[in-house]
Amino acid sequence: MQRVIITGGTGFIGAPLARQLAAKYEVVVLSRNPAAAGSLGNGVQVVAWDGRTAQGWGHLASGAFAIINLAGENLSAGRWTAARKAAIVNSRQQAAQAVLEAISQAEVKPAVLVQSSAVGYYGPRGDEKINENEKPGSTFEATTCVAWEKATEAAEALGVRRVIIRTGVVIEKRGGALARMALPFQLFIGGPVGSGKQYFPWIHLADEINAIQFLLEDPQARGVFNLSAPNPVTMGEFATALGKALGRPAFMPVPGFALQLLFGEMAGILLNGQRVIPSRLQKQGFRFQYSTVDAALSAIYQT
Repeated sequence: MQRVIITGGTGFIGAPLARQLAAKYEVVVLSRNPAAAGSLGNGVQVVAWDGRTAQGWGHLASGAFAIINLAGENLSAGRWTAARKAAIVNSRQQAAQAVLEAISQAEVKPAVLVQSSAVGYYGPRGDEKINENEKPGSTFEATTCVAWEKATEAAEALGVRRVIIRTGVVIEKRGGALARMALPFQLFIGGPVGSGKQYFPWIHLADEINAIQFLLEDPQARGVFNLSAPNPVTMGEFATALGKALGRPAFMPVPGFALQLLFGEMAGILLNGQRVIPSRLQKQGFRFQYSTVDAALSAIYQT
């Protein structure tokens, strides 16, 4: 059975990804706290690592089919103080260094490296349709994504096929951004964030996981892929759809200045949207299970 190594494999995306891949692969999840990782199911092995080096796990890279690098501090876990910004950048750089260390030391190189990134790479772009060829923005999130992607670039020179996934806002009932966004609606005080006119690049968790596996297994897939649903909506449209799915009104907007007071610079994630199109993913032949926000939210709240 081929081996797949996942950094960040206990997180919102990584844990269900590990479980799905375990049906086909020997999955190794790297964790800085294996005791707290909990059970990820049969076929998933949790291995300790320090988040910075290949010590203790690097030997597993030799002969492995793939490494999926999802590791990094959560962007939305708190205000972007100078210390938080440093932790966000450093966690990504250090994880990348560990991955490159393991690959460079491997006698038999992994076939593929999937490198995580985000649609925040593009920065605020208004109504402009954004495909994978667009240049990066200049916000903190954008510059962080640029550095994140570049940090594993050297793997290509080592003969490893590299796939970069620029992910939108992943939605699922039990965690992530949607759980926080749904709470005001459940209290009958929900509505759009900011002007409501900014685009909201979303993707259902099932499509995120399926797309990662699809790109992992397609030997022709390399380079950048936008992982975002093919029908982006504005924040106002998303709020209306969320209210409909929950059987709640969507009439009470959250002013942009209030978010900025609460979250500072981090508020830009919600206030400055991107109209992201998954052009390369669709051309590669991937089919979305949930291509519209109504279908995605209906499925989420009926389960």
